[in-house]
Amino acid sequence: MKDSIVLYPALGRGHLVSMVELGKLILTHQPSLSITILILTPPSNTPSTPKGCDSTSQYIAAVTAATPSITFHHLPPTQIPTILPPHILSLELSRSSNHHLPHVITSLSKTLTLKAIVLDFMNFCAKQVTNALNIPTFFYYTSGASSLATFLQLPVIHETTTKSIKDLNTHLSIPGLPKIDLLDLPKEVHDRASQSYKLFHDIATCMRDSDGVIVNTCDPIEGRVIKALSEGLCLPEGMTSPHVFCIGPVISATCGEKDLNGCLSWLDSQPSQSVVLLSFGSLGRFSRAQVKEMAVGLEKSEQRFLWVLRSELVGVDSVEPSLDELLPEGFVERTKGRGMVVRNWAPQVRILSHDSVGGFVTHCGWNSVLEAVCEGVPMVAWPLYAEQRLNRVIMVQDMKVALAVNEDKDGFVSGTELRDRVRELMDSMKGKEIRQRVFEMKIGAKKAKAEEGSSLVAFQRLVQLWNQ
Repeated sequence: MKDSIVLYPALGRGHLVSMVELGKLILTHQPSLSITILILTPPSNTPSTPKGCDSTSQYIAAVTAATPSITFHHLPPTQIPTILPPHILSLELSRSSNHHLPHVITSLSKTLTLKAIVLDFMNFCAKQVTNALNIPTFFYYTSGASSLATFLQLPVIHETTTKSIKDLNTHLSIPGLPKIDLLDLPKEVHDRASQSYKLFHDIATCMRDSDGVIVNTCDPIEGRVIKALSEGLCLPEGMTSPHVFCIGPVISATCGEKDLNGCLSWLDSQPSQSVVLLSFGSLGRFSRAQVKEMAVGLEKSEQRFLWVLRSELVGVDSVEPSLDELLPEGFVERTKGRGMVVRNWAPQVRILSHDSVGGFVTHCGWNSVLEAVCEGVPMVAWPLYAEQRLNRVIMVQDMKVALAVNEDKDGFVSGTELRDRVRELMDSMKGKEIRQRVFEMKIGAKKAKAEEGSSLVAFQRLVQLWNQ
């Protein structure tokens, strides 16, 4: 029977694409293996596919045709009685699908030798099943080693304090990292009494007790904290520290490659390294007031820009507001030639690799950070949700590849602040230093994946573990 690695992504296209890219990486270095990807079947009320992307079924068909060693196994549908937020929906669907896993894994074992299963951390509850079946279980952590080291502190904080994080008014001191203000941790863990706090505490505990955590990063990007993690220095003595395998950067394939908005053609007409890209991920939506303020800041910066704009969420039956409704009167006409605004989606990886792009205002999602580093593009860090505030600290203070946007207590960023940070990035000595730093990191990240590079060595160590 053929040796196989089972990958189990959380619900959602981004999670699936990340796991597929991991599967491709495994096969590149270990073509004798096969990859089986378990697919959660979404409830009928799952939001539709974002604009610019093929459907998930078409994506799966394309992967299957291009890479026959990757096969997909759909779990039976499970009913979720209520409409839930996307991250809670994924957790609940995974939890309710657990009773299908023993049968599915036993069935796969009849034709394959299962060497390990790799879980998305959102599917952590599956570890109960894999433990019972005695299958080596790993996690794929698609954010950085810095946020992993911080995340693993959650059980430590829980056991050594009685207050909620929001009431502690202190810093975390983690080997290999700058001081972390506890309020820079995700809001979901600020309240000790909340359901989300318990959930993330359980995830951190589960990851800590796994056979290992595969992390999408590398030594040239986060070397200090990777060393601390590998030496077991990030947790108190007596606490189990997981084996960490930093095999990145793994850049996820984009969900559509066509120049649907004409932005790549527009970039062709711009000078080298002159354009600032503003893009905030699939969930990065802003209020109308914030959008107008951003427009004011961009216009006053006098810099060239390409802005991927998602407006605030509107009702199902509502018509999406036009650019004229969202932006200050005359903005598009006044910035014509040096600025372009596109709605909802753009091919980010291709844009970042374009010679005309010289800066990136980002929400600090880790995939976006890696994409920018791999293309040598300096950043302005404007976090919005999840672990992004923590990523900003790392990007600015440790990696030194970004400038920080300062927001008010409600998260609002003034046009003046955006103007100043964009100007500083594109036209100051500090900006030049950051540009040089990210260029050096780009070269280092490429070397990490080459022969004898740190990522390849970590990957080979992981494969040896699977082959034992």
